[in-house]
Amino acid sequence: MRIFVTGASGWIGSAVVPELLEAGHQVVGLARSDASAAALTEAGAEVVRGTLDDLDVLGRTAAATDGVIHLAFKHDIAFSGDFQGAAEADRRAVDTFGDALAGTDRPFVLASGALGIKPGALATEQDVPAVDGSPFSMRQTTAQATLALAPHGVRSSVVRLSPTCHGQGDNGFMPALIGVARAKGVSGYVGEGAARWPAVHRLDAARLFRLAVEKAPAGSVLHGVAEEGVSLRDVAEVIGRHLDMPVTSVAAEAAAGHFGWLGPLVSLDNRASNTLTRDLLDWQPTHIGLLEDLDKGHYFDAA
Repeated sequence: MRIFVTGASGWIGSAVVPELLEAGHQVVGLARSDASAAALTEAGAEVVRGTLDDLDVLGRTAAATDGVIHLAFKHDIAFSGDFQGAAEADRRAVDTFGDALAGTDRPFVLASGALGIKPGALATEQDVPAVDGSPFSMRQTTAQATLALAPHGVRSSVVRLSPTCHGQGDNGFMPALIGVARAKGVSGYVGEGAARWPAVHRLDAARLFRLAVEKAPAGSVLHGVAEEGVSLRDVAEVIGRHLDMPVTSVAAEAAAGHFGWLGPLVSLDNRASNTLTRDLLDWQPTHIGLLEDLDKGHYFDAA
């Protein structure tokens, strides 16, 4: 297959591209910078220049390929105060892909998130998250719009990724928590430490995207989850041990002040199952878990 990948040079995309190439597929990667284009060329992918705002480019490229994996999201503006703008751009891109692929029965795989699907309980692939009109829930609305393409001749699927897709080079939540610990002088967790997050190694996630584009049935929800729920207290203890600092409970009402933008997230107990995904696609995560990965030390190399 000739597969169009957005976000192809990003954290997940840079693992998905070689996964696809090694399986014998051709990859067309979207690149918005010279550096991204060079990285994709070196990896062996074809490059198309553009951004998520270049809807004509997205539509033409999707129509000329055998399927789309949409990983890109405007994280730069999302986490600097304009999550709604990022979510709206994502929705426009998804609508463009839907129009380009309608009636072709070609695959369209969307990267979404598993955080907030069913707080306080074990979320499964069958759970439909509440949509309350908030900017955060706009991504769930986009995921539902992707699944709704299935009756229109698109083999659409949604991969709900764990909040932590870990591995060497990760620049997401774990480095952010380490940064908070360094700034505060303590490694904190909220309340009694009841919050748990699902986690997956980025290479296991990459294999799931490859399986999804190859054979996920239309309308599938998939969980990019290897571990159902890793205790954030256990995470704090690993961080504290490596930084040689106290591990401390932070009261729930003080979480925002201590953790900043991470406060509402690290308070969530948000487990997720992968049973249906494993059964559907014969996906078996094989890489190390989050705590073992943290304990290897590479997250603490920064000064």
